Amino acid sequence: MFTHKEKPILVASIFVVGLCSIIYELLISTTSSYFLGDSIKQFSITIGVYMAAMGVGAYFARFISNKFIERFIEVELILGFIGGISVPFLYFAFVQINYDAFSWLIIFLIFVIGLLTGLEIPLLTKLLEKHFPSEDTLSNVLSLDYLGALAATLLFPFFLLPWVGVFLSSLLFGLVNVAVGAFNFWIFRKQIDQKRKNYYYFGIGTVITFFLVLIPLSNSFLNQWHNQLYRDRIVFSKTTPYQTVVLTKGGNDLRLYLNRVIQFSTLDEYRYHESLIQLPMSLAKHKNNILILGGGEALAAREVLKHSEVEKINIVDIDPQIFEIATTNPHLKATNKNALNHKKVNPIAMDAMVYLKECEELFDVIIADLPDPTNDNLARLYSQEFFKLAKSKLSPNGIFVTQATSVYHTNEAFWCINETIKSAGFKNVIPYHAYVPSFGDWGFIMASNQAINTNKINFNNLELRFLEEEKVQNLFSFEKDIIKTDMPFSTLDNPKLLELYLKGWQTWSREKVVF
Repeated sequence: MFTHKEKPILVASIFVVGLCSIIYELLISTTSSYFLGDSIKQFSITIGVYMAAMGVGAYFARFISNKFIERFIEVELILGFIGGISVPFLYFAFVQINYDAFSWLIIFLIFVIGLLTGLEIPLLTKLLEKHFPSEDTLSNVLSLDYLGALAATLLFPFFLLPWVGVFLSSLLFGLVNVAVGAFNFWIFRKQIDQKRKNYYYFGIGTVITFFLVLIPLSNSFLNQWHNQLYRDRIVFSKTTPYQTVVLTKGGNDLRLYLNRVIQFSTLDEYRYHESLIQLPMSLAKHKNNILILGGGEALAAREVLKHSEVEKINIVDIDPQIFEIATTNPHLKATNKNALNHKKVNPIAMDAMVYLKECEELFDVIIADLPDPTNDNLARLYSQEFFKLAKSKLSPNGIFVTQATSVYHTNEAFWCINETIKSAGFKNVIPYHAYVPSFGDWGFIMASNQAINTNKINFNNLELRFLEEEKVQNLFSFEKDIIKTDMPFSTLDNPKLLELYLKGWQTWSREKVVF
């Protein structure tokens, strides 16, 4: 028989299993967003499938009429094992199977975890009602479960994601889940027959040993996984509170990846940065005060500093550790020519949209060197509202420019950005493109409240490797099969761009789409 001394064990178990279950949900949602993009869609699918599966699990719990403690221990062992290996398994599967199969695998894992989670609360409720009868049993169980869920939602974004990472967090909480089952088994072992005890000893010992071996090896497995994704040797890797930063080097080719998406290759980055920076800089009537949004690695700043008239450059990047890496990593520091340490450069760790809203300065040139709109958080930086904010911070003759994704692979997204900038109220909007081998045919868009005469581009003998005054007009010419008309514009409330961008890459990419 159970005693009142054992009741706190069951009560504590309710809190911990509620915490673990929500952690699994958040881990899988985040992982699917990393790999498939569109975080709103991934989180919506996860929540929907998870809740439905919990309902199925709760329904099947009605058929369990005895041996509640044994069933609870078994559920915890299975749930801990599956939940714990879910993220490592998804990492492994991503490099092995195609996009559609990977999407269905995620849904399957969510369903299984939700099903097992749905069994937990009914089993614990039946245990408490049988051995510690009370009219408030169900409400007490649900209250503790919800408190565990609250703890998970606070723990995940503020500690686990930025400091532990999804891979290791999955293993750690799998171990915690199994430990709950193991602890309950030890406390209530006298209520279990000897034959079943032997099975539990073996199962608990095997699963705990599995996690205790795998956890210390997690960094090694991650490094091996990274090496399968990246072509060259990894020379630097760090997970910040905002992203995973990886530098690879093969011969003279240094590459920067943020969340596994390539940002530049030193073999051709000059093509991208000269096109983004030197065209608007050469056309600007004034170039004293410059704002760079994104570009924390300082390659855009390197190009801006070629203009002696520049007095101040504000670089706004959300991740302060990008600035640190750009000033301390010898590979990156050599590539940006130590631009961040220049007296004219002012690095600001802040969200670009928040900065535009709060900033009171006006700028002669605003350069948006931001990541592609791979998720809803980044898509807002290509919204009508964002471009209106940028417009409001331009001096009367100022020029705004943004990178605008692949002209070919995400063609509709490129023209959607063009239409969105027009909808923000700019009087002159000029799209252009340049071929960057690492990216393909890449798009850019300039805009101003004043007339822009591209025939007056003059590079004033700047040291450039790609752009030539005699040929620069070619960048403003688009073949007729590239031009798209009647495209929608994108807003915060209706981010059409995100849908068009993801559709473009899923259509054209022959490799796995990595976001």
